[in-house]
Amino acid sequence: MWFYIMIFICNLLIPIVMLICGFFMSKYPPKEINGIIGYRTTMSRKNMDTWKFAHDYCGKLWLKLGLLLLIPTIIIQIPFSHSSENAIGYMTLIVEGIQLVAILGSIVFVERALKKTFDENGIRR
Repeated sequence: MWFYIMIFICNLLIPIVMLICGFFMSKYPPKEINGIIGYRTTMSRKNMDTWKFAHDYCGKLWLKLGLLLLIPTIIIQIPFSHSSENAIGYMTLIVEGIQLVAILGSIVFVERALKKTFDENGIRR
């Protein structure tokens, strides 16, 4: 049971981090463009307008994705409470794989929104 509880908590980390970071990215983005903290792609670092837009868009997207992932993650894990460690491990691989695709896939949506809103020099269309 201890293994199940630890895995349950670990599987909730990505959605919870997405919710927390999404809130802070959209409400309190980094004040300056930097290479350490924040949504850091070439397009988002063109100027302050692209920087703020990327953080706002990504933050709101992560809030939605975090919520969308949190509930199914909890529901999927409940039937595995008395399963073998192998079954719990396979379930974890699938759940965290889906979560990883969601968090990395969000980059595609943010970059599309940046390209739709700004030209290649970072000037609003």
